[in-house]
Amino acid sequence: MKKIKIGILGAGRGIDLARNLNLAGAEIVALCDFNEKRLAKGLENLGFNVPTFKAFDEFIEQEMDAVVLANYFHEHTPYAIKCFEKGLHVLCECIANGTLAEGVELIRAHEKSNSIYMLAENYPQMIFNKEMKRVCDDGSLGKILYAEGEYNHPYRPDDIEFNKAAVYFTEHWRNFLPRAYYITHSLAPLMWSTGATPKKVSAMPVFSPIKEKVTARCVGDRAAIITTLNDDESVFRVTGCAAFGAHHNAYRICGENGQIENLRGMGEKVMLRYSEWAIPEGKEEVNLYDPVWNDSDEEFIKNAGHGGGDYIVSRMFLDCIKEKRQPEHPYDIYSAVNMACVAILAHRSILNGGIPYDIPDFHLEECRKEYENDRQSPFQYTDGTEPNIPCCSHPDFSPTQEQIEQMKELLKD
Repeated sequence: MKKIKIGILGAGRGIDLARNLNLAGAEIVALCDFNEKRLAKGLENLGFNVPTFKAFDEFIEQEMDAVVLANYFHEHTPYAIKCFEKGLHVLCECIANGTLAEGVELIRAHEKSNSIYMLAENYPQMIFNKEMKRVCDDGSLGKILYAEGEYNHPYRPDDIEFNKAAVYFTEHWRNFLPRAYYITHSLAPLMWSTGATPKKVSAMPVFSPIKEKVTARCVGDRAAIITTLNDDESVFRVTGCAAFGAHHNAYRICGENGQIENLRGMGEKVMLRYSEWAIPEGKEEVNLYDPVWNDSDEEFIKNAGHGGGDYIVSRMFLDCIKEKRQPEHPYDIYSAVNMACVAILAHRSILNGGIPYDIPDFHLEECRKEYENDRQSPFQYTDGTEPNIPCCSHPDFSPTQEQIEQMKELLKD
């Protein structure tokens, strides 16, 4: 069978996906990055030679079937639309759209195309989350009522090498990233396991600036505590990318009959508990165990990043292309845009005292018209567009000029 040819935009995160797509049977045919140094380093990390490009419009003219969008976090939409216009399939890093208007544009453009679009969200495919979905699907928990998702990723305040590698210029998106925006690692596993879709959102901040000597980071919040009301009347409580307590990815799903959760600080271990009057045959009231993969590609999965998720997502995307179908919830374009809308409106809730917002349903043209000009954004853009809303719950928070100058000196190395 002819190999699927894929181009990669973004020579940082894109290289991880490129290697896994290659393992899953695709052919990587081109690499694009606007930063020449990162482009050269990315090619070196890829481990084999492909043509490289600094200009996306030149890159996209190469012979390929699909493109991985792993450029800046908030700037995926314009490139996805260009791919749709050329009939190319898209595997998009998170998030799908940086503004509500972009969500409208993305869906409208996709509906005019024959392209497959898939969100490259890897956390639902971690082994404990796959087990949670299996248990939800078997029905033993009864109706799902409530779920929690935490993506907690604190970092050392004096980790200079992280700053140099991940935040490599002072206007970088990470310096303006509201805590609510990086939401898919906490939200997508719950949507995957339960099948629910958020319909209303509210959020509150945890403001406690990280004490960094050298920084250009303009966000003093440690976390956004986000609550959603969903289409099945369940409730989720999730974080974006949080920085409190210890590092962990923690999920809990509660039904009428019991609950399942992965246990913080205990690797991949899962605890499945039932009410004593609702214990299924063959189960105990408390079941503590390590789930297993039962996957023919287990060797590739175990060597992949993000708990195996990078390989599984890559394989899922190639399967969609081979089978000529759109991915399932929550990987499809409507779910991807829904999650981005949760992020955007959760931050808006924070800026407005925690008030709730309805999540627009962009299946509906009347909703699209309502938001087609909504371009509120906390980010700097590569085209020079400036932020037009605060990125922090305390709008007057900012690093000192001394911190910024020290950061600029650090980045000269």
